Amino acid sequence: MDEVTRDIQGEIPWCMLFADDVVLVDESRAGVNRKLELWRRTLESKGFRLSRTKIEYMMCDFSATRHEGGDVSLDEQVVVQKDTFRYLGSVLQKDGDIDEDVRHRISAGWLKWRQASGILCDKRVPQKLKGKFYRTAIRPAMLYGAECWPTKRRHVQ
Repeated sequence: MDEVTRDIQGEIPWCMLFADDVVLVDESRAGVNRKLELWRRTLESKGFRLSRTKIEYMMCDFSATRHEGGDVSLDEQVVVQKDTFRYLGSVLQKDGDIDEDVRHRISAGWLKWRQASGILCDKRVPQKLKGKFYRTAIRPAMLYGAECWPTKRRHVQ
């Protein structure tokens, strides 16, 4: 993918490739539409096909200025707008907050806890082994990515 799109890639953070995913960033919807169409033409000319059903976008509006209306579209088909975006186990929000990611990590921790409750609640398993199991299986599921969270007081308990 990197080689095929070398001529149209912009600088980071305006264009980023992650495995088979592409992140296109622009300051306007018109700019995103132009980039999306350029990528579509380039990839399809090399024999690739964009999945119209999997393409989605998230508008992050961090400035106080009003932005133009309109849709992001690909080949005259409107692209679905999302308020949150899940990627590699993390949840990104359009307002830059981390509430959904924190909620997701807590859920992942409880899921691991429930999966391991047979071991953790077994009186025959030594306390030391339970502690090791918690530190290696449950805590990492809860804290994945937390070292780069911009935490607020409400997230710390």
